[in-house]
Amino acid sequence: MMDKYDQIFIQLKHMIPDLTDLKPADARKSESPGFMDLHLDVLTRTEEELRIALHHSYEQNGDLVPDPDMEIRVYLIPGWEKAEALTYQDARRYDEVYPEPGKVIPILKRSLNDFLIQWLHNLEIQGHTLALRG
Repeated sequence: MMDKYDQIFIQLKHMIPDLTDLKPADARKSESPGFMDLHLDVLTRTEEELRIALHHSYEQNGDLVPDPDMEIRVYLIPGWEKAEALTYQDARRYDEVYPEPGKVIPILKRSLNDFLIQWLHNLEIQGHTLALRG
């Protein structure tokens, strides 16, 4: 039975077909007319996980303001294709599911992952893709 972490991985893989091949410092941008640009930044990669940031941003008084900016962990363990939200940030707040080693905030974990599923769905409807263009 598929859980929300499987669903997030599938949604990400649909938007980023080469998701599991991304390397640190990779960055991409998706433009969809009438919508805010979507940015992808690869933060870190180990044998077991990939950390990426997905974000929209706008400029206000010369500064870029996240709206939203999410850090996502993608598991790279063979046969265990899952992904989960780690952080959420916008102009007014910053939330972190795992604020320190060994600590998790369960209600925030549920909320951010539910938000991520809906956001990825909306991004797909808006026509965003972060597929490598060549």
